[in-house]
Amino acid sequence: MNLKFRLIRSMKDLHWKNFVLLTIAGVVNACGVMLFLYPVSLYDSGVSGVSMLLNQLTPETYTLSLFLVLFNVPIFMFGLKKQGVAFTVYSIYAVFIYSVASGILTDIFPLDTIPESPLAGSDLLLCVIFGGVISGMGSGLTIRFGGAIDGIDVLSVIFAKGLGLSLGSFVMIFDTILYIICGLVVGNWILPLYSIVTYYIGSNTVDFVVEGLDRSKGAMIVTTKAEEISDALGENFHASGTIVNAIGGYSKEEKQIIYFIVNHFQINKLKKIVYEIDKTAFISLYDVSDIIRRKQITHKKK
Repeated sequence: MNLKFRLIRSMKDLHWKNFVLLTIAGVVNACGVMLFLYPVSLYDSGVSGVSMLLNQLTPETYTLSLFLVLFNVPIFMFGLKKQGVAFTVYSIYAVFIYSVASGILTDIFPLDTIPESPLAGSDLLLCVIFGGVISGMGSGLTIRFGGAIDGIDVLSVIFAKGLGLSLGSFVMIFDTILYIICGLVVGNWILPLYSIVTYYIGSNTVDFVVEGLDRSKGAMIVTTKAEEISDALGENFHASGTIVNAIGGYSKEEKQIIYFIVNHFQINKLKKIVYEIDKTAFISLYDVSDIIRRKQITHKKK
């Protein structure tokens, strides 16, 4: 399959609705950064944070919007092969909207002349909270609709595994080094320390937007009464589980494992149902970040 054919096929995966939603995401992210973080010299995470630092150190002609495009676009192009055409196009578009919206906000508000937020004043705590939440919403929406608004996500995918790190650890180490450099360069540790709080709030907001408030839980139920428990769960939750045959590692007894999905509020109900039927059952719970259901396709015989 030649490159041209692959590009054409990948371009068919692009949807106009995603571009509309990514436009909203880019504007939201710009509002969080430009109205709360940028005016009081707080730093965003990742490439955006690097761009903010360089914007402070360079002449006024080198704007934040310029640095955002200058650094992010090559990174996304570098990750094209690994991430795919659709992801790369969506990401570059989101960065472009973020950059344009940032420039527009700079023209509307006197962000370069007044060292305080136009909405929160000089209150750093308010800037940290609202800047982290709003920019996190923008980043989360971008991820949810197929892209990324910061090149650090691509760098983590490319380099984290080779360094023996998880994606989250790679980003955390990158941002920690960034904030240390910021503190050394500006000679002030208060703002970099507040920026760490902003990063924490923003990352949790991203998780909330991408995964939702009511995260699902996966339940692995090890029991000898799988059919009874499965029927009871199906009757109470109107959903089916999956039964897998197993053998106890110590007892060598034949058992079954029921794989079942519930939400956070249904955990106690699930436990009650299981232990009413099998008091010796073993239940393991873990977070499920996403559930993808494929519609069942039926073919009628002619």
